[in-house]
Formats: sequence, C-alpha cells, structure tokens
Amino acid sequence: MGVFTVYLDRIANLRDSDTLGKSDPYVKFELEQDNFVFDKGFGKQTSSKKKNDLNPEYGETFTFKGVPSMNNIVLHVKVMDDDIGFDDEIGSAKISMEKLGLTKVPKEIERVIDHKKDGGWFSRKAKIYLKVSFD
Repeated sequence: MGVFTVYLDRIANLRDSDTLGKSDPYVKFELEQDNFVFDKGFGKQTSSKKKNDLNPEYGETFTFKGVPSMNNIVLHVKVMDDDIGFDDEIGSAKISMEKLGLTKVPKEIERVIDHKKDGGWFSRKAKIYLKVSFD
C-alpha cells in the first residue's frame, strides 16, 4: 500500500461568484478508485479558506494513505465559495492519475476548472495548480 500526496499550490483567474465582495475559495479533494461496479474511496480532505481572493495561493499538502496503486485512481477536485449558510460550488475537475506515471518525485499538473451550471462561473482561463506523487 502506498501514499498519494497532493500539494495545492494555487488557483488563478477565478471569476467572482459573490454579489457582495469577492469569493472566499477553498478546495475539497476526494480520492477514489473508479471501478466498473463498486468504487472504493480513500478519503476526503479540505483546504483552508481564502477570504476575498480570486487568485488564492495555498501551499498546502494533503496525503491519502493505503492506496494500492494508481490503477483507476481519480482525484475529484471541487472549488467552493465559503458563504454564510450554504457554500456554493464554483467549479470542479476530475483528474485521472493512472496515465501520469507517478513516482515519489512530485509531478506538476494544471487543470482548467469548469462549472457547467449558469453558463460557468469561472473564466475560461481559471486553472488550479497541483503537484502530485505516489510512493
């Protein structure tokens, strides 16, 4: 069994989703093995919240233990806006790890974050920057 590590570097070019003020983004990670019949989860983790920031920098590391391999492993990323009462999903990405050839040396990846409802809350240039490894 191995350890999958995600380093959340930053997000760039978020579109503001708040009516008053700017978005207060944070990131939710969920790691799962996407099997044909039964998916197997390896946990969920959440970043810190960045107040009024459309280009947040995090510098945070998250580890998922007990991962057997990268076969069918998918990292679900949701960028949320911290609001009073109910948090809004700003955008998301689904990142397949299987073909990245991960080792203990962190690999930089960037992904466009999109949001399909309401025509998209993110600008088309909004990206999340991560480093991932498996040891």
